[in-house]
Amino acid sequence: MPVVFIAHGAPPLLDDEPWKAELAAWSKTMPRPKSILSLSAHWEARPLAIGATTAIPLVYDFYGFPERYYKLQYPSPGAPELAARVRDLLRASGTSYVDDPERGLDHGTYVPLMSMYPDADIPVLQVSLPGLDPKELYAFGCALAPLRDEGVLIAGSGFLTHNMRSLGEPTTPGWAREFDDWSAEVLSRRDVDALVDFKARSPSARLAHPREEHFAPVIAAAAAANEGGGDVTFPISGFWKMAPAFTRRTVQFG
Repeated sequence: MPVVFIAHGAPPLLDDEPWKAELAAWSKTMPRPKSILSLSAHWEARPLAIGATTAIPLVYDFYGFPERYYKLQYPSPGAPELAARVRDLLRASGTSYVDDPERGLDHGTYVPLMSMYPDADIPVLQVSLPGLDPKELYAFGCALAPLRDEGVLIAGSGFLTHNMRSLGEPTTPGWAREFDDWSAEVLSRRDVDALVDFKARSPSARLAHPREEHFAPVIAAAAAANEGGGDVTFPISGFWKMAPAFTRRTVQFG
């Protein structure tokens, strides 16, 4: 399977018909996953946590939106077998973890999946990020890499630019284009060292990510894909009309 990084938007993505169509078309170009492992920007835990595997609830982790967004449903099957395999891989890598059976899927997971796999018939498991330290994220991604050969779609979910103070910008600011271009170039050449050291090496890093939780999933995804080879492509790019400082760039490794 490829490994992917998804720009997950926010609940209003579901009202953006062109973007939804792009996500749907992209999913059809990939092999159908046996299951999906989601690494969302919206869940960090220490020790790392493995989410619900049965009767998976949705987490409405957003505020101030119309009521209809709080009634969204995505009744995907649980993935207890995948959770067991993830536990094995984490133990083998020496990574501490806990189970959090009450923690469901947050909007970083179900919003894009509602467009990519609208039938909600693929088992989904969400696992937390282990924190924001780039080296830990890289090691975490490496531990998950064997899942690629087992039919699992590893999906990081965040934004390659994410500055909430920029929401009022009428057009895409220069710093956002600069960071988006840098990210594309670094990812294309699989420059893991640059990704891990992005705060020092990238232009406008502090403007693009005042807090780096939305960049963290791409580090883990790149690590999970690092030994697998294959091209790096960007199935969706450009900036979101609703929030022009936020890039919609998605990444497919392999």
